[in-house]
Amino acid sequence: MFEFGIKDIIDIVLVALMLYYIYRLMKESRSLNVFIGIMVFIVVWLLVSQILEMKLLGSIMDKLVSVGVIALIILFQDEIRKFLYNLGANQRMRSLMRFFSFGGEKKDKTDKESIMPIVMACMSMGKQKVGALIVMERSAPLDDIVETGDVIDAAINQRLIENIFFKNSPLHDGAMIISDKRIRAAGCILPVSHSVHIPKELGLRHRAAMGISQESDAIAIIVSEETGRISVAIKGEYKLRLSAEQLESILTHEMNL
Repeated sequence: MFEFGIKDIIDIVLVALMLYYIYRLMKESRSLNVFIGIMVFIVVWLLVSQILEMKLLGSIMDKLVSVGVIALIILFQDEIRKFLYNLGANQRMRSLMRFFSFGGEKKDKTDKESIMPIVMACMSMGKQKVGALIVMERSAPLDDIVETGDVIDAAINQRLIENIFFKNSPLHDGAMIISDKRIRAAGCILPVSHSVHIPKELGLRHRAAMGISQESDAIAIIVSEETGRISVAIKGEYKLRLSAEQLESILTHEMNL
């Protein structure tokens, strides 16, 4: 006799949550049709091999499934990496890891000292309508992004930031990477987001900021060359038209999570 207990309910709920998360991930990466095709294939495979028990067709589909797993890993390596990254970057997991760490008060003070030059530089560049793109690294390393630009490895300084993004500077078109409270590199190339939800009035800098915020937990600060307005991209979302106080508050809060 078939028994249906609490363990089975938990199993169904977990599978449903997993499928829903994969569905959202595929929808964001514009691979939704591929996901639907895979689900249809799985349903047909279960129907043929488990319910109808067609041995010949079932064995052929079994082989396709075993080979298809490897093909899916290759085809969706970016999505799989993003899934695993989001799992590791979960707020509760990070809170658990911080439970075993020390020196929180010192970190808060140091972060505020490094944040103010960035805020002041952005305000100054905004008034002069100098375009800028600054990426602040958090838990996810940005070594591959740093390699696309020129290594600087200098202390965070307002004048240095403004000089790098000065219109005649050879590094002003790329992104600046800030890591471990130092300006690590400039002139870096970021992945550009192709999301259709980005407002059309936002330019390439905003799309690049969105791209890096979707692929990592980094904070991307944008100074618009056209309007001088300051925006921030975090976790695939924009915070637009920020004042100095708002920018400082966001950076202080996010860098200390």
